[in-house]
Amino acid sequence: MRAIAVSEYGATPAPTHLPRPEPGPGEILVKMIAAGLNPMDWKIADGLLKDSVDAAFPLVLGQDGAGVVEAVGDGVTRLRHGEQVYGTFGAPERGRGSYAEYAIARDDGPVARMPEGMIYTQAAAVPIASMSALAMVEEAGVDIGQTVLVVGATGGTGQSAVQLAALAGAKVIATARDDMAGTMRRLGADETVDHSKGDLNGQVLAVHSDGIDVILDMASDTGAVEHLAQLLRPGGTYVSTHWAVNPDAMAARELRGVNFEVEPSAELLDRLSGLIDAGELRVRVEREVPFAEAADALAANRAGGARGKTVIRV
Repeated sequence: MRAIAVSEYGATPAPTHLPRPEPGPGEILVKMIAAGLNPMDWKIADGLLKDSVDAAFPLVLGQDGAGVVEAVGDGVTRLRHGEQVYGTFGAPERGRGSYAEYAIARDDGPVARMPEGMIYTQAAAVPIASMSALAMVEEAGVDIGQTVLVVGATGGTGQSAVQLAALAGAKVIATARDDMAGTMRRLGADETVDHSKGDLNGQVLAVHSDGIDVILDMASDTGAVEHLAQLLRPGGTYVSTHWAVNPDAMAARELRGVNFEVEPSAELLDRLSGLIDAGELRVRVEREVPFAEAADALAANRAGGARGKTVIRV
């Protein structure tokens, strides 16, 4: 089968041919139609997570994807041959990922039936980003009447976080440049702030002089987090996906700090499917690229500035 893989940490991702995997007990084999690109993909390839991820080589890249169940192993009961599914397929310790013609997943793992009426390229953009956003909003306890700042709002996780925080009844402030401000408002943001126009704290406090309740941050380093945390009222919550929060320092200021990493699950995916089917969550695909251009797409994502999700057509 065709796949995009690296031969070692730091190697340039490249097309290669590998044997088609076969599902073992409790596993399903999925013929991939589309794969979603996440920053985690190039971080794993670069070896930035090697202290926590013990990869096997050649390593097929990719976590997210969507496709059709091709075969099932013994004991599989939840998913069936021919069903359209989406979810996370990455297993670096086995050299497996979603940038391939075929991928393996556990029947009891973070894979679910695709939302009704959703096409494969949209479905492949959902899993990690939107599962992260849903779990973050719940971890922060976002509620009716709160004011929430979403930092990194234009990326895949950020766009879902804006929608889900607004759905929870919060007033949402999204970070976005002028060319994305309209998109953020259509997704549910009440206000936008732009770091290129000056200090974010000043822009927020100009409208919310008494502070805000929650910060959901997909972008900031430790120094920026310490500065932005000054926006929070006592009792406020700061959630960081970059693990840039010092929980003890936050607690000393009567704040709750959370370094967040999602635990993907079929239950989270099923809940997202319900929200998508109900028209309460939209996923914006910024770019669709052919399989042969996956390495270039990873390089572009590494450079930053995402305005939505990139999807690879397998």
